[in-house]
Amino acid sequence: MFVDEAKIYVRSGKGGDGMVHFHREKYVAHGGPDGGDGGRGGDVVLEVRPTLNTLSSLRYNSRFHADDGGKGGPDNMSGRGSKELVIPVPPGTLIYDDNTGELLADLVEPGQRYLAAKGGRGGRGNQHFASPSRQAPRYAEKGEPFEERRLRLELKLIADVGIVGMPNAGKSSLLAAVTNAKPKIANYPFTTLDPNLGVVELDLDTTMVLADIPGLVEGAHMGVGLGDAFLRHIQRTRVLIHVIDGTGEDPLADFSQINSELALFDSALGEKPQVVAFNKMDMPEALERWPKVKAALEEHGFEPMAISALTRDNLTPLLWRAHELLKTAPEPQPVAQALPVYRPEADPRAFTIERTDDGGYRVRGESIERAAKMTYWEENAAIVRFQRLIEILGIDQALRKAGIQEGDTVYINEYELEWTD
Repeated sequence: MFVDEAKIYVRSGKGGDGMVHFHREKYVAHGGPDGGDGGRGGDVVLEVRPTLNTLSSLRYNSRFHADDGGKGGPDNMSGRGSKELVIPVPPGTLIYDDNTGELLADLVEPGQRYLAAKGGRGGRGNQHFASPSRQAPRYAEKGEPFEERRLRLELKLIADVGIVGMPNAGKSSLLAAVTNAKPKIANYPFTTLDPNLGVVELDLDTTMVLADIPGLVEGAHMGVGLGDAFLRHIQRTRVLIHVIDGTGEDPLADFSQINSELALFDSALGEKPQVVAFNKMDMPEALERWPKVKAALEEHGFEPMAISALTRDNLTPLLWRAHELLKTAPEPQPVAQALPVYRPEADPRAFTIERTDDGGYRVRGESIERAAKMTYWEENAAIVRFQRLIEILGIDQALRKAGIQEGDTVYINEYELEWTD
């Protein structure tokens, strides 16, 4: 099943905890600290796989959690580092932050990668906290916390040539006639509900990727008939084959309508080179209309070609014409935000203090919250070290200015601390 949108939750691995341990050996009464470091948590990475052309694998498997790092061991042994978790996606995948809507990455090239969630580093063992004045530290660090994000993925198919036209113009028949694709074909509008891809071989050295885009109707640029969902797949293509139904009520009006919808959705679409294919020349009505339609299109600068997808008449010249345009058409550019957004880098040492309903104080800040999660609260020495960090960051002084009193509660993440002078 073709799926071109998906929402996923990704979570990296937590860093492994450092170990508190002292060297034990026969005839060595007081061995030094040799607690090992924790291993690094696994990253979550999205990677382009050229064999994929849909996001269907993410529709029902939408939660991804990398493994945590292993705990440190004795004798300075570091914990096991976890492997990265790779999520394969098709070429043309756009990655958005689902909470803010910000475009994070545009994955186009095979093997291109995006680091969605970085694994936490391992906590340091007590071997790192030894000093001449503290030769037997009885504390270590817990591993760095994991990162988590909610992402929205959107696929824009990458094809050399996009086949556009009104519903039932014969786009799927054309794709099936020139490639091995097997799109659903029937004689009623909106037979094609999903884009189809096919590869055409013009000769041993020349191939093109064609995309059959579902038929567009008036208002498609505003989403009528799922038009906006279909139109975005055309943005990646470099050349268009515009199929006109020679048996339609007004082929010229249909041609104008499609071009208007393309330009209204994206002005660049209206400027893409087009090969105009007047289809269904196997039908008497089309044969009769062809001279008039041809003259009208030539008057506006187009060079239409008469074809029949059913009888495969004139299809090879049509494809070679598209290939000639393809050689001079510009490469598709990665999708970017309309305007660059510049944000000052946040100071990780910054913090805020808020009063809570119970009269306590909640401290928020990247560094202090991460440090709280990496502290062994069971060890007095680790608590003393955390208190020194509060002083270094200026939180101690800020709490005093805010009016904190003996016995008041300070909240940092899920931890509750009692203030003492």
